[in-house]
Amino acid sequence: MSKLENKKIAIVAADGFEQVELTSPLDALKKEGAEVHVISIKSGEITGFNHMERGDSIKVDKEIADADINDYDGVVIPGGLFNPDALRRDEKVIAFVCGAFAKKLPVAAICHGPQVLITAEVVKGRKMTGFTAIQPDLKNAGAEVSDEEVVVDHGLVTSRNPDDLPAFNKKMVEEFCEGEHAKQKKSIAA
Repeated sequence: MSKLENKKIAIVAADGFEQVELTSPLDALKKEGAEVHVISIKSGEITGFNHMERGDSIKVDKEIADADINDYDGVVIPGGLFNPDALRRDEKVIAFVCGAFAKKLPVAAICHGPQVLITAEVVKGRKMTGFTAIQPDLKNAGAEVSDEEVVVDHGLVTSRNPDDLPAFNKKMVEEFCEGEHAKQKKSIAA
């Protein structure tokens, strides 16, 4: 039996995601047997970027308006310059992310992805990292920030950039295998 067999994971992304920060975790999750849904603020396809160059389009499995956090065992938020900005302006995305924390689900965010967590107000008191440019934002929002390739804090997995993907994917899979983490729920009240 695969590590994540019978687990359903949501990857929440919008146009402008950093391509490898979606495709690498997607592949790692599927390799371990997870059922993975790409959830977005629109239906059809979303387009990624390879740094500043336009990347490939990815099929959206479900619109956020039709997604129920109760159907999932974990959430992944890839980075990219434009992706987090679009996600954090959508109330349904923020409610979905807050729902994951309320259910004590593991959440993994990389690069600029933790910006969505700042808007969801779930970073206060949490050990985290993110892309160098957003580390001050995390700190200002109350997170304990360190500049490491991956930081794990009771079900919350964060990394800085695409170079960190091997460590990020490994810890993401471990946390999703473990399941619920009580401290996740405490973050929404912090």
